[in-house]
Amino acid sequence: MYQVAKSIEYLKTVDHNNPMIDFPNPRLTTAEGLVAVGGNLKVETLVAAYSKGIFPWPQEGYPMLWFCPDPRGVLDFHDFHVPTSLKKFEKKHPNWKVTTNQAFPEVIRQCRLQKRPGQSGTWISKEIQAAYIKFFEAGFVLSLEVWDGDELIGGIYGVLLKGLFSGESMFYKRDNASKIAFWKIVEHLKSLGHQWMDIQMVTSVTKAFGGKYIPREEFLRRLGI
Repeated sequence: MYQVAKSIEYLKTVDHNNPMIDFPNPRLTTAEGLVAVGGNLKVETLVAAYSKGIFPWPQEGYPMLWFCPDPRGVLDFHDFHVPTSLKKFEKKHPNWKVTTNQAFPEVIRQCRLQKRPGQSGTWISKEIQAAYIKFFEAGFVLSLEVWDGDELIGGIYGVLLKGLFSGESMFYKRDNASKIAFWKIVEHLKSLGHQWMDIQMVTSVTKAFGGKYIPREEFLRRLGI
């Protein structure tokens, strides 16, 4: 894929004692939004990427791929709404509880194992899983967990960096558990003063909550890029 676009940079860590990578302009991509190829998944690299609105999306058979798609999925919290059916569902399950940052390693593991309709696999490789656990330990990942007693039945996680939350993945073991997780993480972000979140791509679930696409240029302006 990367060989068809001369403008795409092949990222290399020249100084192994300083793994920081300066990503190229996120506006210079292929039609699919591919910005760069290669590099590593060290904390410093991930910080550099997300700071420019770029995220890793590995594909089997290629070096690490980095994307900033156009258009970009976002959820403006003034557009956020919870479906009535989900509100009724929550009232019927008062024993369900939510926590933040209490079980991230298990949340990302379950997200990797989650079977998704129309997909033969997951972008969350074991390499991604290990890298994001270190990213979490460095303080750049927010996790929300949904529990039924002592059983973890749903969760969501994303990158929290410079006032921006970029949602990454969620899972469920019980019906609606991931939707509850999404609802509650929005409430948590609002309590922190956030007004919107990056959802990268709009799915049927995020669309039901008010998710939408905006031009990449508008997204980058929100980041001050």
